[in-house]
Amino acid sequence: MDALNQLLVGFGTALTPENLLYAFLGVLLGTAIGVLPGIGPAMTIALLLPLTRGLDVTSALIMFAGIYYGGMYGGSTTSILLNTPGESASVVTAIEGNKMAKSGRAAQALATAAIGSFVAGTIATLALALVAPTVADLAVEVSPADFFAIMLLAFIAVTSVLGSSRVRGLAALGIGLTIGLIGIDKTSGQQRLTFGIPELADGIDVIVVAVGLFAVGEALWTAAHLRRKPIDVIPVGNPRMNRSDWSRSWKPWLRGTAIGFPFGAIPAGGAEIPTFLSYVTEKRLSKHPEEFGKGAIEGVAGPEATNNASAAGGLVPMLTLGIPTTATAAIMLAAIQSYGIEPGPQLFDNEPELVWGLIASLFIGNTVLLVLNLPLAPVWAKLLRIPRSYLYAGILFFSSLGAYAANANPFDLFLLLVIGALGFMMRRYGLPVLPAIIGVILGPFAEEKLRMALQLSNGDVGGLFEPISVVVYCIVGLIVLWPLVRRLLPRKAVPSVLEEAAHEIEESHHQHGLTDSVSVETNKRSHWEGPGM
Repeated sequence: MDALNQLLVGFGTALTPENLLYAFLGVLLGTAIGVLPGIGPAMTIALLLPLTRGLDVTSALIMFAGIYYGGMYGGSTTSILLNTPGESASVVTAIEGNKMAKSGRAAQALATAAIGSFVAGTIATLALALVAPTVADLAVEVSPADFFAIMLLAFIAVTSVLGSSRVRGLAALGIGLTIGLIGIDKTSGQQRLTFGIPELADGIDVIVVAVGLFAVGEALWTAAHLRRKPIDVIPVGNPRMNRSDWSRSWKPWLRGTAIGFPFGAIPAGGAEIPTFLSYVTEKRLSKHPEEFGKGAIEGVAGPEATNNASAAGGLVPMLTLGIPTTATAAIMLAAIQSYGIEPGPQLFDNEPELVWGLIASLFIGNTVLLVLNLPLAPVWAKLLRIPRSYLYAGILFFSSLGAYAANANPFDLFLLLVIGALGFMMRRYGLPVLPAIIGVILGPFAEEKLRMALQLSNGDVGGLFEPISVVVYCIVGLIVLWPLVRRLLPRKAVPSVLEEAAHEIEESHHQHGLTDSVSVETNKRSHWEGPGM
């Protein structure tokens, strides 16, 4: 009951006129940005980070949470209307959603996506309010050795997502960890990787890294492969669902919520896996399996519910452990740190107004999301006609302005260009951006916990192996060795649902031009760029 009482106090914070305005702006902006292919909520929040330094931290995070939820839904619009996922988690929506649109049922596909997002987001946010305080209380008792093991699990899990290349993921993580090492070592006072440049002594601001990798890197990539052909958008119409659509959608909404929330709460790299598992589950349970591949509404309702439930679940490790599981959560974590607030188990005790105001705002944002997206779906479709040359020129301008505004240091503009070029090269060679940004944010924290654990054990490596950490290391070992074990097992010993989900992921990657077997988020632009660039 204490959690519910705290949630009521949080509503008192979230329902102030100022915070209501920021929640509305966040959802509106997030949906509009999510509709545009190649621009996700992570890039949007990265761009706004320097510009929101003057805001109250609670108001800023409420707006960012609105952008997060709005962007997760907005990606489904491009998936349905253009067969072009705006977000990696929206890839599976394109399988059935675009088929529905081509058969004249775009309105129904968008409606079930919007309502499913609302239902799943509301239930998952309630679960977040009930689960997060318990997790935070348990995490207070976790030792430095256990924390290091958990962060190691996050590093390994985020580079070992089903259907991704581990080598590229580990390479991207290594880049992020290296950037995180730049500056003065807090323990020894020695400079690391500064190359004698005084401006690097304090390290590189995480805002500059985030804006460079996401916004500048994406803009440079798009400029190098700019598509000049006009986009044909399928008419939306009035998004209404008939009785049959409702009866076929409500169970997938609930099942998608049950699948998405636990996966989001596990440091395993986002919503791609659970959305595909939801699709496979609905395909197996549907009374109309013959419609799958031709426009089955269950194939949109389930994955979209899973998508939003996973987004809420991803806030559990971010708020309780300070560990992000998605790129957007990583940028939100950077926002918390930029205000001088230390994320982790003490956040619920030290900043209750911030945490509970943020959680309460998710209920408000979900409601606003539903009210906005049902009538405004045709308007969002028109945003797809904005020329990308204008769009990305504006992104470069605001990236430079934001990076300079962060510290009023001209040297940051040079760093922004260098990191932007690094982001471009990562996309060129198929390296996912998410492990890199998580390495930048969590790398110094992991190093600190490792040193604390070794200091407590007087340098004995055995001090790293405590009961909780041993369990975590076993999980890490299973993640690392699972592909090898799966090859050695008889075919029937492999769980059929996971096997089918892996097949669906691979098939969808090829369908959208993702032939590199790397992160969908990194390579999604290969589909919509087209062959004639």
